[in-house]
Amino acid sequence: MSRSKSSGRWMSEHFEDEYVKMAQSQGYRSRAVFKLKEIQEKDHLIRPGINIVDLGAAPGGWSQYARQLIGKKDKLIALDILPMDPLEGVDFIQGDFREDEVLERLKVVLEGLPVSLVMSDMAPNMSGNKAIDMPRSIFLGELALDTARTVLTKNGDFLVKLFHGEGFEAFYSDVQSSFSKVVIRKPKASRPRSNEVYILARGFK
Repeated sequence: MSRSKSSGRWMSEHFEDEYVKMAQSQGYRSRAVFKLKEIQEKDHLIRPGINIVDLGAAPGGWSQYARQLIGKKDKLIALDILPMDPLEGVDFIQGDFREDEVLERLKVVLEGLPVSLVMSDMAPNMSGNKAIDMPRSIFLGELALDTARTVLTKNGDFLVKLFHGEGFEAFYSDVQSSFSKVVIRKPKASRPRSNEVYILARGFK
């Protein structure tokens, strides 16, 4: 039994390394790019003519990938509490977006333009204790959802990372109340041992 467990773990670590290597060879800032890429290939979220807000963006992999798919004049605004190296064509706001001052800065950068996609790959610093980690994950999801409800235009889309566990169903229902179609995506690039999934909500009401 232990052998199959450890060999399975080796396989997942190996593939994890493959994504790290692919990110390095293709010039992306993080392996998380491949999660977004897989969702994009299935759901065509990102397209020219839309403005995007990327929450918890550092180190910038998602912004880097999305920037290539939208028009030159379209806005992509990345927010994070952590610093992020500049990316061409990306407006970066460093700060805690729970604070009004940061949301005000976001509004200034948007210049009244509509936002068609809010995406969040945020995760808490994991302690390994589900009783602590799950509420933190839900809290970040709720923050992202609140931001989406604040800035999204009608029929806009929302993509958020969450972990399966206590509070997940209630959060999922909450998302459904604001969007016309909600689905769950589990990209191959997600670590097999991880219970992370992505909630994709379309058609903001």
